[in-house]
Amino acid sequence: MSRPRKWRKICCLPENDRFGPLEEQEKEEFVNMSVDEYETLRLIDLDGYTQEECAVKMNVARTTIQGIYNSARYKLADSIVNGKNLIICGGNIELCDGTRKECSGGKCCMLKQEKS
Repeated sequence: MSRPRKWRKICCLPENDRFGPLEEQEKEEFVNMSVDEYETLRLIDLDGYTQEECAVKMNVARTTIQGIYNSARYKLADSIVNGKNLIICGGNIELCDGTRKECSGGKCCMLKQEKS
């Protein structure tokens, strides 16, 4: 029997969960990216975290983050290069409740969004 999957902690769901080509396509092709893949890309590529720091924030092993990150990068490239729509949804995630001190330099992302 395999080990149960561990829930990945994320601050919030993405504001935009669909991306794609500007012109209409006859045959719509989709790439499905999970929310934990999105969060990994956000933390590593946008916020500049290392894989180790990202693993701590998401409460999983660094090797798990490495696999999630590689999968997310492949899906993003497939969407861009092949002109497919990208949809972000699903995954084994646990949303932040707004009290996590380890989020974004001591302040939770959920608290930042409420002030905006």
